Amino acid sequence: MKHYQHAISLSVFFICSLFLLSSASPAELGRTAVYHVFEIHFSGPAMGPGDAPARDVELSARIRHESGSAEYTLQGFWNSDGAGGMRGGRYAIRFCPTQPGRWTIVETASNQPELRGQHGGDDIVAEQSDHPGFWLVDSDTPGRRWYKRSDGSHPYIFGNTHYSFLSGYKYEGRLTGNDIKKDVEQNAAYFKKLRFTLFGDLYPNPYEKPFLDDDGKPTDSGDYSFRPNPRWFHQRVDLAVQTAFDCDLIADLILAGPDRLESRSTLRAAANGADPSPYLRYIAARYGSYPNVWLCLCNEYEIKTPKYTEADIARFGALIRSSLPYPTPLSVHSTPRTLWSPEFLTLPEWADHRIIQNKIRRLAPASDVMQSVWNDAQARPMPTINDELSYEGEGDRHSEEDTIESHLGAFLGGGYATTGEKSGVKLGQYFVGGFDPAIHHAADNLKWLREIIDSNISFYRMAPGSNVFSNLPDDFRVLSNPGKEYALGSCHEAKSIQAHLGSGAWRVVLYDVINMKANTLSEDATGTFEFGAPKSRAALIHFKRVE
Repeated sequence: MKHYQHAISLSVFFICSLFLLSSASPAELGRTAVYHVFEIHFSGPAMGPGDAPARDVELSARIRHESGSAEYTLQGFWNSDGAGGMRGGRYAIRFCPTQPGRWTIVETASNQPELRGQHGGDDIVAEQSDHPGFWLVDSDTPGRRWYKRSDGSHPYIFGNTHYSFLSGYKYEGRLTGNDIKKDVEQNAAYFKKLRFTLFGDLYPNPYEKPFLDDDGKPTDSGDYSFRPNPRWFHQRVDLAVQTAFDCDLIADLILAGPDRLESRSTLRAAANGADPSPYLRYIAARYGSYPNVWLCLCNEYEIKTPKYTEADIARFGALIRSSLPYPTPLSVHSTPRTLWSPEFLTLPEWADHRIIQNKIRRLAPASDVMQSVWNDAQARPMPTINDELSYEGEGDRHSEEDTIESHLGAFLGGGYATTGEKSGVKLGQYFVGGFDPAIHHAADNLKWLREIIDSNISFYRMAPGSNVFSNLPDDFRVLSNPGKEYALGSCHEAKSIQAHLGSGAWRVVLYDVINMKANTLSEDATGTFEFGAPKSRAALIHFKRVE
């Protein structure tokens, strides 16, 4: 895994060591690196478990680059004592500089006199770094299917799932024994994204809870989402997000769900008059400045209690988007029966990608479902991610080879995909974490395939379909950049396939994803090239013109 280093040998996540109140002379608050997160501390009204600062205290700051070319308005949040305690008067704003130079706090706004104007005129100095930055929809890719990073790179994404690993507990109230930091680091060695909820969900922690009720007591009930528990978010969510940042792993945060009423009620917010805006603003403030954070509003929003309508989801999306200072990827998880509701097309835009759920074992259907979703949503072309493509294990009875083949299919369909290990109904690593590639057997194959794609295939210039192959089996699929590059996926043996390559010389390499072996078929193929597909459920044959 890659750990990004500051040019100035500071911590990746710079925390100011001093409380600096506004004064007549502006101060330099500290130095950090571009695309790293700098926390600015504020001193304000002391709060405790029975208070509701996420709802009642407003804090924001406008921070402008010295060139005047960039300015961000960032929300602040109550940070208790700064160490996860239950009482304190510390507040924070998290800032991510997007270019080197001096950044100035030009305004601090608050409904609290003690906070208003703090750090006005103070500076943060950002130095250049090698961090690739935020994930942005690349409008120049075919159909806007693919993401790029701020630096212009296009890493491919296979993800993993640990729904409730922040809890530390599993069935029958047993400790999992896993460590959040270690789990994230081990996932980063194999995957590019880890999706998880902010709560314990089916396996709640009996002692620590994500929210506080009206009496200030810890609770799992999302109806109290307007009162986040600072200890839970500091010790668990912050740890997961920061560790993922250190490893450049996407932390895909699920804000409601997946299963229990308590976890799904965060957007209902019944104890706050059905107003989830304090919770959404808090999430945006606490995590919206991390380049590695993605947000999923709800898992299976339309089928479990409480259910949410498309209009509800669009409203929630607009609320959190208004508080996000950066282009944080945002979507919602739908169900197999709808994939992506056409009702979203009639509502104001809020999502930058589609999340679908369709458990598939074979290459062609995994590819085709990506295409069918994209074709049904032509009005808003955007990246598509099948976030429950194949859970390996007895829970869904998907084998290792099922998972590998279907993920290759998702790639060839012009999208991304996520897996998980499911040993039984609501059991396994996909819920409680404890990532172990010796059990989640497909993990090493998916890592191998992802690294092959990143190193060799310009997929971001490609789209599904091709007419250059003849004698091609019906269940093979192709990504193509016509006349320049083709990626053909096979799932069984086939002979005498012909590629009509046209002008130039082509390099042809066969990648057997099941056996993780590469074989160069030709360095200078020309004209009509005849080849075969191996006896493998997942192979990728790559054609690239070299002259």
